This record gives sequence, C-alpha cells and structure tokens, in this order.
Amino acid sequence: MNVQALQRDPLPCLRLVSGKKLSVDDIYPRLFDAILEQRIAPASRFTEESLGESFGVSRSVIRRVLAKLSHQQVIILRPNQRAQVAAPDAQQTRQILEARRMTEMTVVQLACAQATSVQVRQLRDLIARERDCIERDQRGPAIRLSGEFHLQLAAIAGNGPLAQFLNSLVPLTSLVIAQYETQACTYCAWQEHRAIVDAVEQRDSNAAVALMTRHLDHLESKLLMHH
Repeated sequence: MNVQALQRDPLPCLRLVSGKKLSVDDIYPRLFDAILEQRIAPASRFTEESLGESFGVSRSVIRRVLAKLSHQQVIILRPNQRAQVAAPDAQQTRQILEARRMTEMTVVQLACAQATSVQVRQLRDLIARERDCIERDQRGPAIRLSGEFHLQLAAIAGNGPLAQFLNSLVPLTSLVIAQYETQACTYCAWQEHRAIVDAVEQRDSNAAVALMTRHLDHLESKLLMHH
C-alpha cells in the first residue's frame, strides 16, 4: 500500500468483529501503534469524528484516548484545533533522554529492592512479546512494548511520582524512535532489557544501573544520529 493510501485510510477495520464497543483501553494501543507505524504521519492532524468512525465509538471515548496521548506528549491538543501528532526536534529529544537517564537510575535501583518473582516473570513475558513483534517486523507494537517495559519497571519500583514522570517521557521517546529508526532490530533491543531483568532478579543494583545507563546511552546515540 502506498503512502497516499495509508494517509487516506490509516485505521482500517479496527472495530471488534463481535460488535462489542471498544473501550479507551482497547483503542489506546491501536491508535498509538498507528501513530508509531506512521499510518498517521508525524505532524499530521486528525479529527475526533474520523477516529470515532474508524473505531465505531463516540467522540467522548475518543476524547479520553486523545487526552491520555496528550498527557504523554505524543499528540498536541489546542483549543478549537484538530489533534496533531508531535514531532520532537533534536534538542527536545536530548532533554527527554537526559531526564529519563536521571529518573531511571533511581527506578532500577528501587526495582532491585522491590521486585517479586511474579513481577520478574511479568517483565520476562513482556520482553518475549517485544521480541516476537520484532521478529514479525511489527514495528509499532514492538516499540510500544519496549516502552512499556520501562513503565512496568517504574511500577515495580513503587514510587508513584517517578512512575508518573516516566509516563510523560517514555511514550514520547517511542514516538521519536518510530520517526527516526527504520530497522526493526535496532531500537531499544530486547536483549538489553533481558540483561537488566537478570540484574533486577539478582538484586544487583550496581549492575542494573550500569546496564540501564548503557541501554539509554545506546538509544540516545542512535536517535541523535538522525537529527
């Protein structure tokens, strides 16, 4: 399908076959994946009406999904204007990653102290899903799941303000990755995530911090290379 076709019909066949109405939690990952896969192009504008028709839901449901994406800075909402996909520049990207690096050092230390065996298993399951999407070349879901790994670590750390702060940075990072990384195997590698989980499981905070630092350094060097 060519670019024009994607822009003309970026969200085909998104209603559930059963006819059940989609919830905000159903729509959010589908819409985010469409943005990450650039079926909704960077800096493009779209309407609540068009999204409501695509998903078969009311404008009020779409409004709640857009509010979540706006809080995560993935889209820009302005009064009396259509929602617009964000397009962070090099300076914004550098600042986002700097803030993430400082925050995630603390997060991974706390996770080492707090993580239960069940939570470690959940992290490994998430990595397995990420790896599967990469192998299937499903870029949007793979990038989103990669970000969710970091958010799940923050949840395990048990510090609400830190988790909330990361929730405003990680999805925006995912958007930058989608816009500038073209190879499915190069972004936020699942192997690095697995090494971090190994350190968390062993409660080795020094190793976990070093691995997270290296992981985010790799990500920054790849992304800023494209700006």
